[in-house]
Amino acid sequence: MNLPGTAKLFLATGCIAALLAVAFGAFGAHALKTRIEPELLAVYKTGVEYQFYHALGLILVGLAAFHFPASAYLRGAGWAMLVGILLFSGSLYLLALTGLRWLGAITPLGGAAFMAAWGLFAAAVISGP
Repeated sequence: MNLPGTAKLFLATGCIAALLAVAFGAFGAHALKTRIEPELLAVYKTGVEYQFYHALGLILVGLAAFHFPASAYLRGAGWAMLVGILLFSGSLYLLALTGLRWLGAITPLGGAAFMAAWGLFAAAVISGP
C-alpha cells in the first residue's frame, strides 16, 4: 500500500513518539524513581503523559491525511504537535533531570504549540474537501 506523504510522515512520527514515550516512562519509573526528588519525578511524568497524548494525536493526523491529503491545516497540525512534544515534554524532561528551573519557561511555548495543533486539526476537518 502506497501511503500519501503526509499520512506516512505523521503516522511514522506518531509511532516513534509513542515508542519513545513508553521508553521514557519506563526509564522514569525504574531508573529515576530513587534518583530524583518526587516533585521532579512528577514533572517528568507530566512530560511523558503529554508526549503520549500527542503521539496519538500525530497518529490521528496521519489517519486524517487519508481523507484530507492536500490540507495545509492538517500538515500544520502535525508539525505543531511535533514541536509541542519537543518543547513541552522536552523541557520537562530536562528540567526534571537537571533541576534547572529556567527550563520551565520553555514549557508554555510547547503548550501553545499543542493548542495551535488541535485548532489547526479542527480547521482541517471543518474546511475539508
